[in-house]
Amino acid sequence: MEQLRSELALVLGEPVSRVECISQQPYASLYTLYDNSGYSLPLVAKYFSMKGVAAQEAQKLSMLMREGKVRIPAVYGLVISQQPPLHEVLLIERIGGVSIEAPTRTPERWNQLCEQIVEGILSWHRIDSHGLVGTVDSTQQNRWPAWYAQRVEVLWATLNYLRPSLLTMDDRQLLYRSRQSMPALFRDFDDPCVLVHGNLALSSIIKEAWADQLLAMVNPGTVLWAPREFDLHPLCASGIGDDIVTQYLRRAPVAEGFVARRWFYILWEEVARLIHTAQFDRKRFTAAGQSLFPWLN
Repeated sequence: MEQLRSELALVLGEPVSRVECISQQPYASLYTLYDNSGYSLPLVAKYFSMKGVAAQEAQKLSMLMREGKVRIPAVYGLVISQQPPLHEVLLIERIGGVSIEAPTRTPERWNQLCEQIVEGILSWHRIDSHGLVGTVDSTQQNRWPAWYAQRVEVLWATLNYLRPSLLTMDDRQLLYRSRQSMPALFRDFDDPCVLVHGNLALSSIIKEAWADQLLAMVNPGTVLWAPREFDLHPLCASGIGDDIVTQYLRRAPVAEGFVARRWFYILWEEVARLIHTAQFDRKRFTAAGQSLFPWLN
């Protein structure tokens, strides 16, 4: 902690009295910075222990900001430290507000907020990938079903190697059956890939605390080009997130197969989160498995 404080004070050219961790994951930690008077600086520091991930996130944030209509945290700089342990730090704009999980003052305000969120998402979804699909650091000319099948195979192989204790034998059988059912789940899939946020969890959508107006969307995922339905799946089965999905589908319907594929995405993205961050939402995983079951071979 002291090493990070000293490094940031040197980079910023002003005293940093302390750094306070506000979010911690195995691959990244988010810190608030304070000056000598105890006031927080207008930026946060995201500390990455994996090489290259900071630059990928900076690229994604910049593209979302440039192409969309939603406020995205500005990237102020990238610090690559040569001091052990080797790490990278992304300096990002600090945005106030609260998650949209906080209730709005009236139902009318909630409907208005949903409309703002949907319009913001659609501003990204109007940007065509021109055949590209994939993550920030590894895009390719490919079809989404083939690319996502590759992702599932990598996750499956990693699971067989790590054998995390959080997954039971029944969980593994469910994942195996869902993997075998991919051809049927994606049969006749032809939706084009577009620019996506990639992590539209409720906690990533920020509103003004008092006015209930959309303020920003933060913490994007690594997937850059994907079909629109992939951007919607984090909102499914998340309470108020279903309201946003319903309003989105009224304005821009997706293929009927999304009814089943949303649960498939939730299953495998929870697996990815378990592998990469050691975090696992058992309740969400189980609910997705039960909902997907009727469509399994």
